[in-house]
Amino acid sequence: MVLIALIAVHIIVCLILIVVVLLQSGKGADLAGAFGGGGSQTALGSRGAATVLSKATTIAAVLFMVTSLALAIYSSRRTSKVSQSAPPVGQAAPAAQTPPLTPPAAGQPPPQSAPPSGAAQGTGGPATGQPAQPQQPPAGPGK
Repeated sequence: MVLIALIAVHIIVCLILIVVVLLQSGKGADLAGAFGGGGSQTALGSRGAATVLSKATTIAAVLFMVTSLALAIYSSRRTSKVSQSAPPVGQAAPAAQTPPLTPPAAGQPPPQSAPPSGAAQGTGGPATGQPAQPQQPPAGPGK
């Protein structure tokens, strides 16, 4: 409930900040300001009295920063609780067991096993009832 209220306040502050900034007239609003004219209006020089719009901009900017920081803190606390309840990565389901890769004894046929999905081991195999035959590589240009 606090998160929803904080998001609502943040959105309202964002909209107010956008409107207040767009209502202000720029310091160099005339054509001379675009080309470097208007030397009396310097970036760090003297300014007139603060208007209502400039005060509203300052207040909205401060509120925007505070709500942004609060949302970031609240979000990081929520994700840390979720990550603590998740099982560790090392406790995932075990992989499929594969038979040991030992060569067959002399005179014994190799053990029959299904090829992995998507692997082309050869023609025949357990699905056809015939023993698997390894594929011959195609003849190269020099052979």
